[in-house]
Amino acid sequence: MRVLAVSPHLDDAAFSAGATLAGLADAGHDVTVVTCFTRSVPDPTGFALACQLDKGLPADVDYLALRRAENAAAMAVLDATAVDLDLPEAPHRGYTSAPDLFAGVHPGDDVWREVAAQLAGRDADLWLAPQALGAHVDHLQVLRAVAALDRPTLWWRDSPYVLRRPDAVPGEALPAGLSPVELPQVPARRAEACACYASQLGFQFGGEAGMAAALADLPEVLLAGSAALDVLAVRA
Repeated sequence: MRVLAVSPHLDDAAFSAGATLAGLADAGHDVTVVTCFTRSVPDPTGFALACQLDKGLPADVDYLALRRAENAAAMAVLDATAVDLDLPEAPHRGYTSAPDLFAGVHPGDDVWREVAAQLAGRDADLWLAPQALGAHVDHLQVLRAVAALDRPTLWWRDSPYVLRRPDAVPGEALPAGLSPVELPQVPARRAEACACYASQLGFQFGGEAGMAAALADLPEVLLAGSAALDVLAVRA
């Protein structure tokens, strides 16, 4: 089976569904993770620059190149193929602060259309994508793009947002009529893969030990529509 996970950023798939992706790979399935917002932007300023300075990285570091390398290492641990789309993160699309990232998609920010266009030609039997718990605008855009494509999709709970707000609701583009599914998981490989994101662990979890402890108590419960359930039934 060909599995395609669509990740907003260079860590979301591993943090949110890494144990499931490892389980699918171990079962012999061909797993690819497409990350949407990975474009390097030279000489960042303002909020975009602050997003790397607050990780302890100097201004002259190519932040997204560093993150692409971290993600490649994590995908190797999960036995998944990494594909990076050359689209800009929200701080490079006019979002000017951390609160702004969670205050709704800006009028005129239609990047979801480009995400959908770049994904449309990709062939897979089963897709995975975020529910957009936490309402980060990049996650909302990916949710909208994948929902518009109407593929057999398993929708993951966005981590670490679900850890901070267990009552967080999905983005409004999430399809209706979904059922919870738990596939075989390999939590140890998720932890090993997530440890590759050294630039993010302190900011998101307080360090590697904090990440391992937080994710250890987080089962990956996905939501599936009828088409995804049919794929899983055939492949069982």
